[in-house]
Amino acid sequence: MALRRDPYVLVVGGSDSSGGAGIARDIETISSIGVRTCLAVTALTVQTHDAVMEISHSSPSLVADQMRAALQANKVAAIKIGMLATAEIIVAVAAVLRENPQVPAILDPVLASTSGRALLEAGAITALKLDLLPLCRLVTPNLIELALLVGSEPAVDEDGALLQGQELLATGAQALLVKGGHAAGPRSTDILLRHDQEPIRFDMPRLTASMRGTGCMLASAIAAHMAKASPLEDGVRDGKLFVFEKLQAENSE
Repeated sequence: MALRRDPYVLVVGGSDSSGGAGIARDIETISSIGVRTCLAVTALTVQTHDAVMEISHSSPSLVADQMRAALQANKVAAIKIGMLATAEIIVAVAAVLRENPQVPAILDPVLASTSGRALLEAGAITALKLDLLPLCRLVTPNLIELALLVGSEPAVDEDGALLQGQELLATGAQALLVKGGHAAGPRSTDILLRHDQEPIRFDMPRLTASMRGTGCMLASAIAAHMAKASPLEDGVRDGKLFVFEKLQAENSE
């Protein structure tokens, strides 16, 4: 079957009934780059574009079993991880990653919705840092998520963001893409940090358009390019361009 031979991205995350973020946005993004998707659903949410009203978590064993079935059924060439909800789900996902070290994982550390609703239980950040971050090829925090992960206030400038990023790298992360979407100024700069390498900046004009799910889109686009065997730096550059072009199209409507 050709389906079995095509590269897939395994999307691990929560649903969004509005379609603006979560696995709906992941599938849309990855498919538009020409890569197939398979799924492990961590949570069902009831939400509009403005608010999250209800969250129902999957059991950790169900999440792990979905991942193992997807990996057995398909040629999974990358894993994109979004909403994880609980420490127990994080531990279950980490166990499957350890079983499949040859498959690169991209983690978008979804800690809260755009409207401010917590999407990760308070005690789960420690599990995220200790159990999951070291297993992921790339972690893509925005400035707010980065601050929460290192237990600090959000950085007010690039130097502060770099210091926080280096601190998170020191806890065992393989690589970080510190996203500049929440910063100020006319340019939006994301910074790729890796051990023993100079930071690489990916710079685009800052657009006035806003769109939910841009974090999902970026991590998914990077995962799709990695599934097509792109080097990490190229995948990040192509992923950021993809999101920029989507926002630019939104801005012109």
